Amino acid sequence: MEVSMILKPEAVRVLSAASSKKRLIHELGDIAHAAYGVDAQRAIEALQQREALGPTGVGHGVALPHARIDDVNRVVGVLVVLEKPIDFDAVDRRPVDLAFALFAPRDAGVEHLKALALVSRTLRDTSLCAKLRANRDPATLYAIVTEAQSSLAA
Repeated sequence: MEVSMILKPEAVRVLSAASSKKRLIHELGDIAHAAYGVDAQRAIEALQQREALGPTGVGHGVALPHARIDDVNRVVGVLVVLEKPIDFDAVDRRPVDLAFALFAPRDAGVEHLKALALVSRTLRDTSLCAKLRANRDPATLYAIVTEAQSSLAA
């Protein structure tokens, strides 16, 4: 599995208006709707329910919100770079400025876990995260995250 298999260029955005965790989750749902046709409200509710189980802020300014929903037939992703970091209840208590949300079918099973592991591994690369934080063009961000993942596999 590669990042390009779960992420479309249209699902990569730079956000200036996300001022809270709740607002970011709403933005992620809206982007998933625009890029993949996912019901935004269902996506938002699923992400909120998952966050209620435990925060998905994994540290170092990165969050990996994820949810299972009926609106998708394969795992899909949304990548956002926040111009202003927000509190996301991360494990290291640092604010988040990179979020990669995953939406998987309810019965995705191992595919959801593989996608989550892939994204986690990719965003653990501090130099990759620095490149993402230094850019504001969605096409460039898409290229960085998809090319970097390919070079990690090499």
